[in-house]
Amino acid sequence: MTQTIAPRVRTLVLLILAVAGALLAGAAPASAHAALTGSDPAQGAVVDTAPAQISLTFSEPIAVGDDSVRVLDPKGERVDKGDPANLSGTTYSVRLLSGLPDGTYTVAYQVVSADSHPVAGAYTFSIGAPSETTVSVSAQGSDDGLVGWLYGFGRYVSYAGFVVLAGGAAFVLACWAPGARVRAVQRLVVSGWLALTAATLGLLLLRGSYTTTGKVGDIFDLELLGDVLQTKTGAALVSRLLLLAAAALFIAVLFGAYARTAPAGADGDANGAKKPTEGEREAEGDGGEPDKRDLTFGLALGGTVVAAGLAASWAMSEHASQGLQPGVAMPVDVVHLLAVAAWLGGLTALLVALYRGPVETPVGRDAVRRFSRLAFGSVVTLAVTGVYQSWRQLGSWSAFTDTRYGQLLLVKIALVAVMVAVAYLSRRWTQRLAEARISAAEEEKQPAVSAQAEASDASEASGAAEASGAPEGTKAGAGHDAVRAAQLARQRAATEAARQKRLRDADPNRFGLRRSVLAEAGVAVVLLAVTTVLTQTEPGRTEQDAKAAAATSSPAAEGTGQGSGAVSLTMPFDTGGRNGKGVVSIDLDPARVGDNSLHVYVEGPDGTPVDVPEVKLALTLTAQDIGPLPVAPDHVTTGHWSASAVQIPMAGDWKVEVTVRTSDIDQVTVSKNAQIG
Repeated sequence: MTQTIAPRVRTLVLLILAVAGALLAGAAPASAHAALTGSDPAQGAVVDTAPAQISLTFSEPIAVGDDSVRVLDPKGERVDKGDPANLSGTTYSVRLLSGLPDGTYTVAYQVVSADSHPVAGAYTFSIGAPSETTVSVSAQGSDDGLVGWLYGFGRYVSYAGFVVLAGGAAFVLACWAPGARVRAVQRLVVSGWLALTAATLGLLLLRGSYTTTGKVGDIFDLELLGDVLQTKTGAALVSRLLLLAAAALFIAVLFGAYARTAPAGADGDANGAKKPTEGEREAEGDGGEPDKRDLTFGLALGGTVVAAGLAASWAMSEHASQGLQPGVAMPVDVVHLLAVAAWLGGLTALLVALYRGPVETPVGRDAVRRFSRLAFGSVVTLAVTGVYQSWRQLGSWSAFTDTRYGQLLLVKIALVAVMVAVAYLSRRWTQRLAEARISAAEEEKQPAVSAQAEASDASEASGAAEASGAPEGTKAGAGHDAVRAAQLARQRAATEAARQKRLRDADPNRFGLRRSVLAEAGVAVVLLAVTTVLTQTEPGRTEQDAKAAAATSSPAAEGTGQGSGAVSLTMPFDTGGRNGKGVVSIDLDPARVGDNSLHVYVEGPDGTPVDVPEVKLALTLTAQDIGPLPVAPDHVTTGHWSASAVQIPMAGDWKVEVTVRTSDIDQVTVSKNAQIG
């Protein structure tokens, strides 16, 4: 629950927009999530002689294994030899067998980017001339099957565990010290530790299969596990496990020595938790306020260090560790994760306190207000660090809508906005709750005094009976009366607790606060899921860079045989006769020097395929005085003609003329230019 930010909203929003505009306007090249930016031979290229090796260039350094790059002939047999080698920087190569025959070859790669994510893909090139191929390379990578799903689920659980562990502990130390004595809060924080520990162990086992084969049977492969331990991600996971051991010690002190120093009461109190005994107080020493402050300071300092270390285990192995300004990005990522934990984890702890806290004295408004200030600071921190992270991962405004990463980021921003709006409502319920509690305290003051008086009378009666010189039977009767009085006192206390619970549950202000915090927590669950997906999604900057590289990776050159991809032309025609109007479409593939396949489609004004008596084409390269080269396609089916082995001798801007005849005397020629080669 954030504080009211109306006086500061305009300044904060303008500041964020100004920073975002400045950053996005000055975006420089960067990447994370490796993408294939070039290859030799290029995708779709036709080379005259078999190359000695295949080289692949990525947007960032990658990790390669024995089978990271495979080259398959038209029959699906491997023709590569040896392990992939790093030529220079981000370019990797694999040697080919000598004497390869003509035909179409498939290059398939499965690598791991420097930010820990597997990247897979495939493309084809041809030697001599294209041919049919039996190779069917699946688009599914090792991260797309069951192992990929389990790994993604483990990442979500690890993030959730960290948020609950760090945020719950921060809520206790910074907002509600008595929560250290509340069993429900203790179970919440311990559950966060257990979830993070179990998820980290699971990710360590899954990592080998996740980045290589994707097979469930390889999860417990010790050889793969050994390879994982040698990687940056493996080292980060092991470091996380070591830090979790330190976190276990922190939890023991927080719910042990620190809990015994917690006072009793509503806000500065234990909220119905068991009060420390005299022996416990003696075990703690003199129990002075300086000792308590020292313990609180030590826990806060140690907890911050451990939490920052846990957050760094993500920053050092994922997006922040690669691309632009990693030295700045990693600390920013750590701060971002800590702010997320303080907000969402504290919110979860508050929800548990409201629903499962002690009945006698529920969590009070002062604790809620302290969390309100903590949450507001977290939201401001998230806004600043989020703007910087968005700039690094997107690089341009268009990436918000043109890439999947940008679209997910917009969803995340919308969810944060919803949470802030609900938090504002929660703060209003908190204020109303505070006003209602003042009135309730006045009403309950008199009954509490009466109950105390009755207990005092019973105690005096018992003491009088023992002190008198009454006969032994009379003393026994007095003792029986004392036991009876104690039983009645316990019954009255239970009745009073039940009455207070009914009053608490019937309080519309507390009910409203509960509902608003529950709504915040529900949005937080979805927000955490979107964040997990974001960490596994190729950043928008990299996606756009890869598209740009693919668009320019096949330059037109006569001698290389590299193509520019298929060309599609659409031209309306009108022969002037009956039923003489329509549209003719031309598909030329791969639109390069050498052999091409050509398809002609004729449609009527309503878009349905129609047959005409004759269709013929001619290709002319005016700049080189070549042509017209006639092409006579064969009729295939209604409205469809095709021709194979259409020879284009030279790259350039070719004029494609199509003559359509709709009757014995009605015909027309239409044309368009196309860049071929």
